Amino acid sequence: MFATFLYTVSLMFWNFFLPPFLFVIIWTLVLASFGKKLGLRRLYVNGLLQLFEYARHCSNPTKHSNASFYLLDEDSDDEEYVEQSKHNDADAKDDRRRNGNLTRKIERKLTRHNVISRRDNLLLVPSKPDLTNLDENGSDDTDEIGELSVNNKQDFELSDVLDYVKTGIACIIEDEVTQRFVPEELKSWNLMTRTNKSFVFINWRISCLWIFGWLFRYFILFPARLVVSFIGLSLLVLSCIGLSWIPHPDLKKWLYERIALTTFRCLSRCFSAQIDFHNLENRPLCDGICVANHTSPIDVLILSTDRPYSLVGQTHGGLLGLCQRSLSLGAAHIWFQRSEVNDRAAVSRRLREHVQDPDKLPILIFPEGTCVNNTSVMQFKKGSIEVGGVIYPAAIKYDPKFGDAFWNSSQYSMVNYILMMMTSWAIVCDVWYLPPMRRKEGEDAIEFANRVKHEIARKGGLVDLLWDGNLKRNQVKSEWKVAAQQQFSK
Repeated sequence: MFATFLYTVSLMFWNFFLPPFLFVIIWTLVLASFGKKLGLRRLYVNGLLQLFEYARHCSNPTKHSNASFYLLDEDSDDEEYVEQSKHNDADAKDDRRRNGNLTRKIERKLTRHNVISRRDNLLLVPSKPDLTNLDENGSDDTDEIGELSVNNKQDFELSDVLDYVKTGIACIIEDEVTQRFVPEELKSWNLMTRTNKSFVFINWRISCLWIFGWLFRYFILFPARLVVSFIGLSLLVLSCIGLSWIPHPDLKKWLYERIALTTFRCLSRCFSAQIDFHNLENRPLCDGICVANHTSPIDVLILSTDRPYSLVGQTHGGLLGLCQRSLSLGAAHIWFQRSEVNDRAAVSRRLREHVQDPDKLPILIFPEGTCVNNTSVMQFKKGSIEVGGVIYPAAIKYDPKFGDAFWNSSQYSMVNYILMMMTSWAIVCDVWYLPPMRRKEGEDAIEFANRVKHEIARKGGLVDLLWDGNLKRNQVKSEWKVAAQQQFSK
């Protein structure tokens, strides 16, 4: 009986499930090879948005708000947050004026992330009382001003330090740096990542949606994506090995450009990547360097689906190392060890030589030097900027509702990270090409790097931070602590 059951199941699989499964995979690879789209992934993403919206209403049937799901920059919750913050700041300013409080708060940049940008301010500095707008009619009553000045000269009270204690504790719990190296917290559940660790059970409709989504992602999407990734990696490795036997450099470059576009487009299908490129007139050319914010290793895959690049990065082992060695057989890429001082000098020299050669592909660099969770842009290393040439900035912004693209290398290996990506709903992102930038006369490398970073952060809707990304692995330098203490004591 059991043998008959197994035979029936296998017969159904080979006759009913396997043919359409293989047809979809082959058709996907063919379309990816020619860079064509049918619009099915966009329909799939829009369907997911409707599903998430339905799940939000099911989880809160008694509280229907006007907010709904949008892609990336359209977020009604953020607008409410900004308006409410402005209202709260105005009320607080009026209270400080009436109470004669000599303490003011430095405004922090508001972002679309509640966890990263809290409504409280982190830095308190002494300030003079605001003596303007004392009279709505514009009168300058010197008696009132003098009385206010006398009232403001109050003695020290123990309660005066409470704001500083609160700020210090808040910085210890959640500072601006370490929160950039953990996954971004979602505002609402995407039926995949748990945003509430205490969640046990809401209702049966939500539970059924989650079970259906889990079965769909692990038993339909994951096997298809696994087959596509195996075919894409095999095509990449074998093609680059074949390119290494071609002696003619121009023919080798022409073939590599076609092979790189084909293989990276096929590999992007492993995550059901929906990529929208903007401002294509600013696409990088062969006379410069493309710099972008860094979230994960798939940033290379995302950008390379539009045009091929010469890559610069740290040497890795395992699966990522196999890809690096294969790519090096087909084109001039630069790999280095971050801990080796000699490698840094050699990389700078090779970068200058590469930029001066117009026959080579444009260089792709991530100046942050580490993966950040796509909520901010951290300090750019000046070494990647001062080599010369034209700088082509590119801003990458992922939508975490469909899948978190951030790679926490201290927690997950490359294989585990790839498996997480392949079992997510999709990878949805936007890429903006910014106008080419050149160093101004009298501008040093640090100033130029900060200017490029600021433009990328502004275009991608990210927070512009001055902190070094190496704080992910190293402690804060002592001179930085002293400088911060001196600035605070002024």
